[in-house]
This record gives sequence, structure tokens and C-alpha cells, in this order.
Amino acid sequence: MQYVCQICGYIYDEAVEKVPFTSLPDDWVCPTCGAPKSMFSLVEEVKPTTLAKESEIETDVAEIHPLVLAAICSNLARGQEKQYQEEGQKLFLELANYFTTLTNLPKESSLATLAKLVNDDLDNKYLNLTAKAKEVSDRGTQRICVWGQKVTNMTKALLERYQKEGPNFLDGQKIFVCSVCGFIYIGQKAPSICPVCKVPDWKFTEMEDLR
Repeated sequence: MQYVCQICGYIYDEAVEKVPFTSLPDDWVCPTCGAPKSMFSLVEEVKPTTLAKESEIETDVAEIHPLVLAAICSNLARGQEKQYQEEGQKLFLELANYFTTLTNLPKESSLATLAKLVNDDLDNKYLNLTAKAKEVSDRGTQRICVWGQKVTNMTKALLERYQKEGPNFLDGQKIFVCSVCGFIYIGQKAPSICPVCKVPDWKFTEMEDLR
């Protein structure tokens, strides 16, 4: 049988590896992007994401939370950066900063709060935004949603690992974040190519360990 990574698309083929996927240790991770076993699915069981019904889609921008708008503008800025559109990138960053100022961010966030926000993004926001983008044939936004879902899935996996193992799972490791799509990678060095948006390793930024 074959298992596919939901983050980067890596295929684990039992016929090639000679080891059943279920026999791999619990701490085994994807050799390409570092995703845990839980992010793999049987190839024949991979199904397209169910989109939200049109009646469930928010159509009034005034009803969208400012932080959601800030995230959308931030992602659009990254897309402009990838296309070397400096002026567009600057304008979207200004919009992202503006929408951020319209809300009061909590000074501290618990892991439970972060997990709730991540799950809400995966279960609701990306589905609604993807449905709307398809409705108006906005391929750019559809691509951003694909990237965003993969990045958020990886964030969810890292949060779950942190909750299970504590901060010590980062011992001896470095943290890298893709400056284009926001993908988080834990390892000794950044991957040669981002598993999500396919930019080269020099687009990754090493983050400071604040433990």
C-alpha cells in the first residue's frame, strides 16, 4: 500500500520501503517536510475537500474579522513578492498592518486557544474562502488557500507535538519559516525547496528559539 503526505505530497510506498507504514515508530516523520505520521493518508482514501455550501459563505467584507482580512492581505503580499511585484507587495503589507490595528490582540495565548484558532481555520475559513474563490474563478486566491491549508495543517501537527512532548522536542533543532507561504520546518537546516510553495531555501528565515 501507499501513503501520501497531506503537506508535501511525498509517497511512502510499502513495496519499496519493505516496512509496513503502520510498523513505523510513532515519532517517524516525513523525510521531505517533517510532517508526522498522522498527516499521511492511504492513497486510495484521499478525497477532495468538501466545500461549504454557497449559503454558508460570507459575502459582506464588513462581516469578516479584521484579523482574517489582515491574514489574506499578508498572503497576497507574499504572492506579490514571489512574482517580484514590489509595489503590490508594499500595498498589501500596508493593508495587512491596517487591518491588524483594528482589533485588540491578546497579550498572551494559551496552547488551547491557538489550537482552537487553527482548527477553526481548517474547518471553516479556508473552506468558505476557497468556495468563494472558485465561484469567481480567482485562481490566485485558490492557490493561496491551498498553501494556507497545508501550512496550517503543519502548524496543527507541531502544536499537537508540543502539547504531547513539551518544548524539549526542539532540543538540538532549528526553526525555519518560509517567507513566502509561512511553512514551518524543524531541522538542522532549511529544506532545499519549500514543500508547499516550492521556493528555494534562501527564502527561509531561521527563527530565534525563545524558550
